[in-house]
Amino acid sequence: MPHKFKIVSRAKEQFGVQFVYNREVIVWSESYANKAGAKNCIASLKKNAPKAPVIDLTKEETGKGYRFEIAPSKDGQTFVRFVASNGETMVRSETYKAKASAKKAIASVQKNAPAAETVDEAA
Repeated sequence: MPHKFKIVSRAKEQFGVQFVYNREVIVWSESYANKAGAKNCIASLKKNAPKAPVIDLTKEETGKGYRFEIAPSKDGQTFVRFVASNGETMVRSETYKAKASAKKAIASVQKNAPAAETVDEAA
């Protein structure tokens, strides 16, 4: 299966999560102090992303709980973030010129995250 989660090394002995399709990183996480934090992020995405609503902040929509947000960037493009029920951003995407691309990224995570394998590439 080409979709997978990667646990990667970050600066200062921290760890991050990437959700990838082939070699393309669709979304990535903040840095975690330990691998357990990265693994918890993956478990939460697998469990909560498939049924999470999509909130379009460019249309001033609001939401609570686990959710995907389509957010405006400073240069007029959009990006995606997955927000936990406590309001913390768990992962985010690159910026997209077309909002349709942001929606495709969300659909990919929703459909493929639950069955995606996890690969530990951290040193």
